[in-house]
Amino acid sequence: MIGLIMFVVCLGLLLLGFPVAFTFGGAAVVFGLIAEGQSMFAMMPHRIWSVMNNTILMAIPLFIFMGIILQKSKLAERLLESMGFLFGEMRGGVAISTILVGALLAASTGVVGASVVAMGVISLPVMLKYNYDKKLATGAICAAGTLGQIIPPSIILIILGDVFQVPVGDLFMAAFWPGVSLVLFYVIYIAILTYFKKDLAPPIHLDGKEFGTKKQQVGRALRAIIPPLTLIVLVLGSILFGIATPTESSAVGGIGAVILAGMYRQLSVKMVWNSALETVKITAMVFAILVGATAFSMVFTYTGGDYLVEDFMMGLPAGKWGFLILSMLVIMVLGFFIDFVEISYIIVPILAPIAANLGINPVWYAILVAMNLQTSFLTPPFGFSLFYLKGVSPPEVKTTEIYKGVVPFIAIQVFVLVILIAFPGFFGISSIY
Repeated sequence: MIGLIMFVVCLGLLLLGFPVAFTFGGAAVVFGLIAEGQSMFAMMPHRIWSVMNNTILMAIPLFIFMGIILQKSKLAERLLESMGFLFGEMRGGVAISTILVGALLAASTGVVGASVVAMGVISLPVMLKYNYDKKLATGAICAAGTLGQIIPPSIILIILGDVFQVPVGDLFMAAFWPGVSLVLFYVIYIAILTYFKKDLAPPIHLDGKEFGTKKQQVGRALRAIIPPLTLIVLVLGSILFGIATPTESSAVGGIGAVILAGMYRQLSVKMVWNSALETVKITAMVFAILVGATAFSMVFTYTGGDYLVEDFMMGLPAGKWGFLILSMLVIMVLGFFIDFVEISYIIVPILAPIAANLGINPVWYAILVAMNLQTSFLTPPFGFSLFYLKGVSPPEVKTTEIYKGVVPFIAIQVFVLVILIAFPGFFGISSIY
């Protein structure tokens, strides 16, 4: 039972606010010494060495760098302003344009925090100015910002590709239609809601003298959309068509982001230096968690905790479906309290072998996990998107309004997840090996 006790202790320490990497790593050291002594950690240096030599994980810092460069080149501002002009004159238009821009940012930057903050700074004041319902406005921004978790190139898909030992390109391809479906359901929800409740998101009537004719607005929108869209096609297209590996395409993305920043006249040595520094900080955090998780999983496995979990899961009624339902519920509940990186490196490695024993396609199961983990950014009390948005919101926007605003979008995510579980063929994914 040492492994399970260690897991419960770790959750308790996380809720008390201890740093994630040191919580899992420290607990592994203490319980490993209790279970077997120093010999338990004889192979730990080799495990860390293999993590640092993993070429798949090299894509993480490069995609993070690409996203930060694009964020600093004010890509989000250009997209939001242009799309807002195009859709603003229809009911809920600014909220719909926020969702569409969120999808474009997800496919180009993939940085959730940056997307939520950018849209919160630009879109939220506009929606509040034109009397949009606060719950609808904040919910749309948070939901749009989290699309970077499922729409490729997603950092979480790279991590899950390493955990499940499947090609990241296969995960990118499999995640495309679920991500598009989520965007479509968001837009349909906003359109239907604002059609029946006209006062929630009134149309915005723009002054033609100030903003130009519709033709000029379309031209501005195309100039804002085409450059990042080209970068998306180069990065994702090279992966999906087998021209380059995710690691190679992430390098292309980094160079392309720098070129785009130059085109937007935002490129400078200071900007590149600051972007590189932020990339190192985020990457160091991810890899510190990975090293702590590696130690944790080693002790958990050596003490037989994985066998206890496997016996329990394999003995569930309804076989494969019982496992799928329970594992999805566990991941969703844990997402209320801990981050997707810890779940990916601690919980998923325990569940992946069980899924394999049940004959579940690892690509399908990885996409289910990724879709599920996306909700962790929206679920209170520790949903990061909620904190990001509250940090840049005007004082009149209350935290409770943000919490209430994301509830319908969480429900939509769960609905799409259920469809993905019940009808994987609808998304072009096989549920079995």
